[in-house]
Amino acid sequence: MIFCKILLLNLLINLISMDQAIFCGGCFWCTEAIFKRLNGVISVTPGYTGGNIKNPAYREVCEGTTGHAEGVSVFYDSSEISYEDLLEVFFSTHNPTTLNSQGNDVGEQYRSAIFYINESQKISAKKYINFLEKSKVFNQSVVTVLKPFDIFYDAEDLHKDYYDQNKSQPYCQFTISPKIKLLNKKFSNKIDDKFRS
Repeated sequence: MIFCKILLLNLLINLISMDQAIFCGGCFWCTEAIFKRLNGVISVTPGYTGGNIKNPAYREVCEGTTGHAEGVSVFYDSSEISYEDLLEVFFSTHNPTTLNSQGNDVGEQYRSAIFYINESQKISAKKYINFLEKSKVFNQSVVTVLKPFDIFYDAEDLHKDYYDQNKSQPYCQFTISPKIKLLNKKFSNKIDDKFRS
């Protein structure tokens, strides 16, 4: 099963201009719901990265003892959406100035982080953070961690497409839905047609 998934991804990479990006912006239910709505995004997988425990489980990550952050692995067609576009969406849909927290989600597992795949992503992310700081977009300094990508562990199946399968759940209504509304308003030209309402 895993071999088939890797083979399929390699085939897709060769057919289109596919790249990968890793973002951590608090709860991965939010981050997944946002990025999957963008035109040019091929797949978004919630999971864990940046820690020191192999094959972590959600329960372990929530305890804050693994060093992992909740994040998403985004595969996207770079001929349709750029890494810089993804950065703009990322920094517009979470608070990159709060250390180890997003709203009521508190702990290192909810930190704001970018794990760059290559030097180009590192340069682009640094440049964008510098722009945010110099432009005083936020009242406080950006605390987003910028580190090289190592490994990404897929989250358990029950966390995949969580928002779209649980929109009536209180957390989704009060935390994720406002972010989706902001995304639709600010980035209407980047929304995939299948998510337009």
